Amino acid sequence: MINSENIIQQKANIPKLSLQCENIGANTTTIRSLDWERSRFDIEFGLHNGTTYNSFIIKGEKTAVIDTSHEKFSDTWIKLLVKQVNPKEIDYLIVSHTEPDHSGLISNLLDLNNNIEIIASKVAIQFLENQVHRPFKSTAIKTGAELSLGVNPSNGIKHRIEFISAPNLHWPDTIFSFDHATKILYTCDAFGLHYCTHELFDIHPELIAPDFRYYYDCLMGPNARSVLQALKRIKKFPQIETIAVGHGPLLKHNLELWLDNYANWSSQRSKGEGYAAICYISQYGSCDRLSQAIALGINKADAQVQLVDIRASDAQELSSLIGEANAVVVPTWTNHPDSELQSSIGTMLAALKPKQWVGVYESYGENDQPIDVIANQLRSLGQKEGFSPLRVKKSPDAKIFQQFEEAGADLGQLLNRKKNIANIKSFDGDLMKAMGRISGGLYVVTASQGIDNEKRQGAMIASWVSQASFNPPGLTVAVAKDRAIESLMQVGDRFVLNVLEENKYQKLFRQFLRRFPPGADRFKGIDLIDKAAKGGPVLVDALAYLDCVIQQRLETTDHWITYALVENGKISNLDAKTAVHHRKVGTSY
Repeated sequence: MINSENIIQQKANIPKLSLQCENIGANTTTIRSLDWERSRFDIEFGLHNGTTYNSFIIKGEKTAVIDTSHEKFSDTWIKLLVKQVNPKEIDYLIVSHTEPDHSGLISNLLDLNNNIEIIASKVAIQFLENQVHRPFKSTAIKTGAELSLGVNPSNGIKHRIEFISAPNLHWPDTIFSFDHATKILYTCDAFGLHYCTHELFDIHPELIAPDFRYYYDCLMGPNARSVLQALKRIKKFPQIETIAVGHGPLLKHNLELWLDNYANWSSQRSKGEGYAAICYISQYGSCDRLSQAIALGINKADAQVQLVDIRASDAQELSSLIGEANAVVVPTWTNHPDSELQSSIGTMLAALKPKQWVGVYESYGENDQPIDVIANQLRSLGQKEGFSPLRVKKSPDAKIFQQFEEAGADLGQLLNRKKNIANIKSFDGDLMKAMGRISGGLYVVTASQGIDNEKRQGAMIASWVSQASFNPPGLTVAVAKDRAIESLMQVGDRFVLNVLEENKYQKLFRQFLRRFPPGADRFKGIDLIDKAAKGGPVLVDALAYLDCVIQQRLETTDHWITYALVENGKISNLDAKTAVHHRKVGTSY
């Protein structure tokens, strides 16, 4: 069972933002910016253990810094860096990628030494030109490029850094850096996790495993093909001893476990030839994060997905990815003149094929093309609508991300419809009829997170529920991976199990069994008891309710089995019985 007491103890009497400086190898130091109470990150809505932003200093004859930190650490990170190295003696800044949580203090560093040479991918340098608003020295690198820091005069160790391009992990500009002297691989977002702790390394894998998996599902899973390519490329490095990640504890003691996890999960997600191409325009509006939300939903439906950066992909690659996809999702784009971007958009539209599913979403940029104009343009090309246009009229919040994720799940189910029907037909008839004789009660699982306008809620009919422990009282609930509510049922999340009453369940059963359009209010027209439970809405017509907090999750092929402790509960009618669900076959609910 996950024990969170150590996290609670670490948070006690600790500022919300703190720094940690440790040696991790010969002439190598990490500065970890500890963000103890960050509760939301990109499309990951429920960060229960905060996060960290890790940067690194390597000293040879010359000195290199790998990544900076989030701008919220501007008052403290530079001060600590200066204690470790004279800024005038920093020769290189290696930018693993340009997302603001890792590049937020580049301008501050250049203020101290404008002669620092930035080492990054070509795409990253282009992004930085629009980000730091000043001229800077730079070198664009590709896979196989090397940077020699020379021999450290104190111990004679020569630091030679070799680079690997790792696009789409999880931005198009990502690079990995490997120091042959220390055998440390610097991967920024890849292999990371949002988990704030003073523990420098992964000495408690059982504690961080759920967060490691959740991080992968949200950020790396939508680019499973790119993950597999990166794994192949890093095999060239001899005996990696540490993976220095950009978030969370560094990986050292259980490397085989984490690498095998990435390989297995990515292989599973890359099976089959059909996929959905989710297009986005890097660093434009909220395009990056909204596309990730759609991709996450498609992955939850066990369909294949490929994120495609319209701006960074070359014409041949873009045409191939779009033309070979079973579904294509397109963002709105800017009205501003940008010949290179307009050429890429033309390539994308020309590559569309008949019978592809298509969808369009608003980027919420500065001056978007009207979404209806683009949707009509797509219809005129003869494509099928995968989901209704997704409109964004304000800065995206948790509810909007939830809507996009649900739209992605619906599209994934469309893509898998024929496969799922074939799978059902492939089962042995007698076996499935026998399985269908396993009966269960009828329940409505509800969950709620956030407050006011940003509140995210979900609900589903459940019958695969069982008591799992006496003391403390606990139960298990099976949640299909493509259920919208699954995102609200991670380790540490709360939910309510509403028990339906025999002969009084039909209205609730019909309400929550039907399909809801993305972002719809599941509880419209249903009477609720306000604030009766912490985990979610309590239904007035339920026989009983149990207020639960999730402790563990077990993964099966198509469901998550969640084990939860029951903290509170109440029954409305001691003489009534629970509604029972009887099936005829075991291939569906």
